[in-house]
Amino acid sequence: MPPPPSAVTAPVAASPPLLGVNSPPGEAVRHIGAAALMLNVGHSIDHLMLLIFATAVGAIAADFGIARWEDLMPYAAGAFVLFGLGSLPAGRLGDHWGRRAMMLVFFFGIGVSSLLVAAVQGPWQLAGALTLMGAFSAIYHPVGIPMLVQGTLRPGAVIGVNGLAGNLGIAAAALSTGFLVKYFGWRAAFVVPGVVAIGCGIVFARVAPHEATPPSRRAPRELDLPPGVIARALLVVTLTSTCASLIFNFTTNGNGEFLRERMAEITRDPALLGALLAAVYVIASFAQVIVGRAIDRYPLKRLYFAIVLVQIPLFLLATHAEGWTLYTLAVVYMAFVFGAIPFTDAIVVRYVDDRMRSRVAGIRLTVSFGIASLAVYLLGPLVKAAGFTTLLLILAAISTATAAAVLLLPAERRVASPD
Repeated sequence: MPPPPSAVTAPVAASPPLLGVNSPPGEAVRHIGAAALMLNVGHSIDHLMLLIFATAVGAIAADFGIARWEDLMPYAAGAFVLFGLGSLPAGRLGDHWGRRAMMLVFFFGIGVSSLLVAAVQGPWQLAGALTLMGAFSAIYHPVGIPMLVQGTLRPGAVIGVNGLAGNLGIAAAALSTGFLVKYFGWRAAFVVPGVVAIGCGIVFARVAPHEATPPSRRAPRELDLPPGVIARALLVVTLTSTCASLIFNFTTNGNGEFLRERMAEITRDPALLGALLAAVYVIASFAQVIVGRAIDRYPLKRLYFAIVLVQIPLFLLATHAEGWTLYTLAVVYMAFVFGAIPFTDAIVVRYVDDRMRSRVAGIRLTVSFGIASLAVYLLGPLVKAAGFTTLLLILAAISTATAAAVLLLPAERRVASPD
């Protein structure tokens, strides 16, 4: 008799490993490790590419003769719309065609589109090239993360490390873009990572083993969960990931100009601003590793609720903070923003069979990223009209809505432990 929805044991997935059973053991270990490394690097590249523009927007606006950076921000909205909408076909292709093949499309596609951004001559060309980049960047989350966690006994830890890699990409975007813009111009800030992405695609093609069968054709595993419980969990995932994506887009796209405004005497140098922003993301990123390990050991619902709840007072405290006080608050609130990210992927791993994880992730990401793309479009006009104080109040309200949604998650009698 299945457990009632209010007290559900959520088993951890035990899915087919990355390599086929015919691979020699030594070769399997080497290739799995190398492929996993490149999948984590891919997460870094994905986030790096999407945030170059936000860091370089001031220099790009000046080059195009646009007086205010806020007026150029809406031209990046197409990238984030495609980042969401493209997740649906990417997830379907990942399950039915193969995750390895889709990751190759990701590496080469995002690299080439970055080079196209560097070649644009005006705002509308910029919008088109960024939108193309957004389409390729949509591949990673519904394909790369399911590929990484298939077969793992500690999904929380794996997701946490992967989240750290993604956020280090955010930090690298701030650091490398600030340096490249200062010494070589904003176009170099897109050329260098574009070449790196193409190089990573070549390495991935060599180390990632071929899939014997696509995920959708593999043998199922027994979840032993009522359909209503699974549907309820996926509803919570969609609601919480939408809120989390809104907060993520508002903060990561706005933090650079926020620090520039509230730390004006310190951040006039774009390279220094980039270094300070990178430090925020590097320090905050380690929260994902800590949270990922905690997910494998403690009840997911209570842990998720506590982390989201702490975001609310942190955003409120930052509304009027300035100088180094603001900088300290930025490190702390970004730690809790990043710390909330592993939960959505952990819930999908816990409740969804590996054969269809890319499709489920694609649907979830299409909704959440699609709605969250509004944050990029509205960021410039909102800050121009009402300022960063109003933006932080909105973020606190979104965190409140996230906490309410987490309470809908089915309770667990125990947490399945690999030990």
